[in-house]
Amino acid sequence: MSFEFPLSFKFKIGTLSNDFVITDSKNNTVSYVRQKMFKLKEDIMCYSNESKQTMLYRIKANKWLDFSATYSFFNGEDTELGKVARKGAVSLWKATYVVLNTENINEFTIREEKPWVKVLDALVSEIPIVGIFTGYMLNPSYLVTNEQNEPIMRFKKDSSFFGRKFSLHELKQVDENAQERVVLSLMMMILLERRRG
Repeated sequence: MSFEFPLSFKFKIGTLSNDFVITDSKNNTVSYVRQKMFKLKEDIMCYSNESKQTMLYRIKANKWLDFSATYSFFNGEDTELGKVARKGAVSLWKATYVVLNTENINEFTIREEKPWVKVLDALVSEIPIVGIFTGYMLNPSYLVTNEQNEPIMRFKKDSSFFGRKFSLHELKQVDENAQERVVLSLMMMILLERRRG
């Protein structure tokens, strides 16, 4: 699938599942992503829209919830497209993920650009009344780099009430399969990072 950048990720509020909609630069729906709650093993469904009639992708964990879990991507025909793995110890302070291709070769790295922003966000959000507005003040960003350490995409939290909007900007063009793996990786990453706070 080819994407029209920038992409916008917008979490829905008031639902029991952790779900969000991705739209492209022309405001077309790219995917409706749904995470079932209370699952011991992650199982994320990505549909073409909110009607949930056509499943585009599925993301499955290789083990129960864990800092070193690997998450595999599958298309609608159940063909594996690649994986994303969280670097456990590093991720406790600075979120770091590696994107693997179908041959399990590291293709890209996703790194949190300013980890102190997340720490400040967690601290300020505990202050009564002021904490409500952290979504407008403290917005982490993540840089996606290739194996030559060249930035290819930037994913950032946008200023919004409840911190529910994110955007993905392309910095360097990559092929469609690589784009797909990065977008799927960021879908999984943002679900994990939101849960961590």
